[in-house]
Amino acid sequence: MTKVAAIAEQMNHHPRWENEWSVVQIWLITHEAATKITDKDHALAEAIDGLLKQGIPVDEWAPPTPTNVPTPQHVKLYSDGGSRGNPGPSASGFVLLDMDDKILVDEGVYLGVTTNNVAEYTALKLGLEAARKLGVREVDCYLDSLLVVNQMRGIFKIKNRDLWPVHDAIKDLLGAFKKVHFTHVPREHNTLADAAVNRALDAHLSGVELDGVSDLTKSS
Repeated sequence: MTKVAAIAEQMNHHPRWENEWSVVQIWLITHEAATKITDKDHALAEAIDGLLKQGIPVDEWAPPTPTNVPTPQHVKLYSDGGSRGNPGPSASGFVLLDMDDKILVDEGVYLGVTTNNVAEYTALKLGLEAARKLGVREVDCYLDSLLVVNQMRGIFKIKNRDLWPVHDAIKDLLGAFKKVHFTHVPREHNTLADAAVNRALDAHLSGVELDGVSDLTKSS
């Protein structure tokens, strides 16, 4: 990031970027051109690519891939979903961590136009599918949607028929694990998954502001 910042300063073209843990994402947009992609963006992108190709040893910017690392049997899953408009452009995000809080998977997926509740459920489904691929046996699920948590626990009935298919798919997934626990957490304790949601939405929408809607519509 330091080396890219120096190039951006030389070109007087400063990108928006976000770094979280070992991931850096960069958005290149020319605001003077109504957020369109211009030659300035292409030039900076080529400079960044060239920097990586010619300059930075791998061990300076990416940890070595461990070998013979045992698959964790017990993980934490933080999941979240959001809709800008509800219904509107939506995304799901989830993060899998081992019990020492090391991130195993961090992913956001753009869903298209749907509702917040569908996005919340889809995030849980995607996270459990990723845990199954890892061969995990026990999952502690943390969500800031009290509705989804109580419906998964069987406390609330699912009245919205649109949620039935994804709910049934999740119930089918539960059989792949020895134990799955569902816990409601405040939104401020679900920041990693929330960030994954926003990354997916921002990447798809390319920073274009939506008619006065600037934040995620959340359900309680």
